[in-house]
Amino acid sequence: MRKLVVTTFVTMDGVMQAPGGPGEDPSGGFSYEGWLVPHFDDDIGAQMDAWFSGAQDFLLGRTTYEIFYGSWPKMISDDQVSQKINFNKKYVASRTLSDVEWETAELLQGDVGDAVRKLKAEDGGELQVHGSAGLIQTLLKEDLVDELRLIVFPVVVGSGKRLFGEGTIPRTWKLTSSKASSTGALIASYERVGEVETGSIGPEYE
Repeated sequence: MRKLVVTTFVTMDGVMQAPGGPGEDPSGGFSYEGWLVPHFDDDIGAQMDAWFSGAQDFLLGRTTYEIFYGSWPKMISDDQVSQKINFNKKYVASRTLSDVEWETAELLQGDVGDAVRKLKAEDGGELQVHGSAGLIQTLLKEDLVDELRLIVFPVVVGSGKRLFGEGTIPRTWKLTSSKASSTGALIASYERVGEVETGSIGPEYE
């Protein structure tokens, strides 16, 4: 059984849209593309290298696939991230693409949830999701995410595509690691635990 891991950059108010720069995803009139750039540092770079090292395959939405394909083949190097993205298998979930040009990519066929369940049932290393805001919503609704790796940046943008949207299945998550970067970004990993438990706080806490 393979682990499905979602890694994403997110603002303090939960937005994950277009963190990397202008032209990445201006849909909906989003005007803060590149919001993470002033806060990216060596701590975050080292953590991304470590996380990418465990990837066997990638699962990407159409927009992220097109962004990756438009840039990473031009930046092939010995860097861990470059090696993994360029040469490891990439499964692409899309309702609009009929084929994919990247030789290491494959278009998922049929229902996304069913296709991902089949991939998870295989033996192997991590199946990693990066970016892919729309795809993440589907994976959360289908309860397919085993681990969340989040880097929360000290930025609030007010609107945009959010990590947790309508339809997310309520779940409890366990914090397995956390630290802060030199720029104040919080780097955290969470493993899915199970159902949400509730309780009450008595008068002694009022």
